[in-house]
Amino acid sequence: MNAGLIARVLASRDRLFPGLGPVCLLLALSLLAACGSIPMGSPGDDARGKSFVVSPHKAGIYVYRNEALGFAAPMTVRLDGRLAGRTRAHTYLFWEVEPGEHSITSHAEDVASVTLTAEPGKAYFVWQEVKLGLWSARSLLHEVDPAQGRSGVAQCQIGASML
Repeated sequence: MNAGLIARVLASRDRLFPGLGPVCLLLALSLLAACGSIPMGSPGDDARGKSFVVSPHKAGIYVYRNEALGFAAPMTVRLDGRLAGRTRAHTYLFWEVEPGEHSITSHAEDVASVTLTAEPGKAYFVWQEVKLGLWSARSLLHEVDPAQGRSGVAQCQIGASML
């Protein structure tokens, strides 16, 4: 197709359906926003999470996603097989758990998991890395050291826990 033909098609579309362009743009932006929306925690929950204080008889687990890749793709996270929350770009989840072994699973185009052995009074950080998949985003889970984890969580806002 040449540029002149494309211009004529667009001009005739605008004559037949005036005002359709802005409506289509608004619809597309609405759909894009809906794709990336997840329930968020409160500002108080975010402040408590970013204090990095864990009860002495519990362990803290953070799952964070501090990159923009796959921003519109929410990912479901399970803790010990139970639905625990959803992430999107620049969000994190936090749970206080009983000490012991815990499995964290991320559901996207694929399923990724990591298992932690949590000790009382300690915080554990899991980075949810996003990768390009064939049809949608994929994820990998990595346990990271506390310094890297705190830095990653500081770049994010808390998502609502479903536990």
